[in-house]
Amino acid sequence: MEESTFSKEQLIKVTNSLYEVPKFYRSDMRVPAHIFINDAMLDEVLHDTSLQQIVNVATLPGIVNYALAMPDIHQGYGFPIGGVAAFDIANQGIISPGGIGYDINCGVRLIGVNMFAQELKPYLEELATALYHAVPSGVGRGGKLKLSLKELDTILRKGAPHMLKMGYGTPGDIEHCEEGGSMSEADPDYVSEKAKHRGHDQLGTLGSGNHFLEVQEIVEIYDEKIAQVFGLTQGMVTVMIHCGSRGLGHQNCTDYVRAMLPKLDSWGIVLPDRELACAPFTSQEGQAYYASMCASANFAWANRHLIGHWVRECFEKIIGQTVLLRTIYDLSHNMGKKETHLVNGKHKELIVHRKGATRAFPKGRRELPSAYAQTGHPVLIPGTMGTSSYVLVGTETGLEKAFGSCCHGAGRRMSRIKAKKSVRGSTLRQELERQGIIIRCESDPGLAEEAPIAYKDVDDVVQVVEHAGLARRVARVKPIAVIKGG
Repeated sequence: MEESTFSKEQLIKVTNSLYEVPKFYRSDMRVPAHIFINDAMLDEVLHDTSLQQIVNVATLPGIVNYALAMPDIHQGYGFPIGGVAAFDIANQGIISPGGIGYDINCGVRLIGVNMFAQELKPYLEELATALYHAVPSGVGRGGKLKLSLKELDTILRKGAPHMLKMGYGTPGDIEHCEEGGSMSEADPDYVSEKAKHRGHDQLGTLGSGNHFLEVQEIVEIYDEKIAQVFGLTQGMVTVMIHCGSRGLGHQNCTDYVRAMLPKLDSWGIVLPDRELACAPFTSQEGQAYYASMCASANFAWANRHLIGHWVRECFEKIIGQTVLLRTIYDLSHNMGKKETHLVNGKHKELIVHRKGATRAFPKGRRELPSAYAQTGHPVLIPGTMGTSSYVLVGTETGLEKAFGSCCHGAGRRMSRIKAKKSVRGSTLRQELERQGIIIRCESDPGLAEEAPIAYKDVDDVVQVVEHAGLARRVARVKPIAVIKGG
């Protein structure tokens, strides 16, 4: 990990949860950079180049208001992870694959179960094993569903709703999914054969790294009224699925970074970092990437939808047909979205990049599903294996400050290599099991990479989010069984 060139003295402290890099910090900055963070977390961030990366984002054509960093910020490719930026489509706005990320539409699906954790306890060991076998996980691991190229193209075009037509899941899974599980602008013709080959057997799989499947218990409710709308009650069982577009999305990002780099001069775009490779959104290349990104996003929604179907089947097989699983919400990060926002008193159509960040829309936005029109949608913030995860809801303040955006998790504070050197996987497994958390993960080194010590404290991250007014807490859950790939 590279060292930062920043010092704390170069930043302006606006509040206890917001720092600014002023526009005059560097002559090529078009807007200031805003970092939502507290003092303690800022000290850690200064050890990598993530602040330099968010300053680089502030130089991109068409950017409006601010380059934004969420409290889970850490060094990424091009944009920092936890980076948000919006670009004016009508005024030279760009789209950047590195600003959306390699795992396009990596996201989180939260499922509610009509059981309390105490009721589930006698079944939990057997259930965890069944889930581990039903949902393939691990690097490059393929799934049970093998698709022809024609079938894959249909899923890339139509997303999760097509999985419903194939007999998987329920209509409620679609209704409680961001965009209804499908981006209409998707075009599989702009996804390379190599990307399709990498993804053709990966539908219904978790992958590796920080992706997981968790069975959880709701341990705290902060807002009874909104929790009731979301269908959350104290002691209830939930299931959280965190994964994305697998090898297909990764290859898609690689393909378009390579395609855009040679064209930068012809567009008159000068970049401080080639990892920020981008294209004018309205250009042929910009539109091609956007169509392929939407197709990759559709693949990711279909992926989480199918995993949700396997999870439902496992619960029914082990507990019986009386158990009911309902998708509460499926929320995306690593996306570029066309959205209308107020900029300098005028409504403008923007292409909003959220990399390692997620929507946090309050009530009143047309993008909301009908069930959450009067509250705003659930904002899902996963923690780590031994810690809490949170359900929040967006605010009007967050809409004004950050285009209705929020962090997407705890955020790494330690590289995977350093984590493996610091923690023994076998010891971590024992510690988690002593806490009553059942672990299903073949690889001890893979477990060590995702140890809680490798991440920021999710409680601190959420506290910053709430203090900054980006979103507010509705409920807290804790894991009781974790399924991961190595």
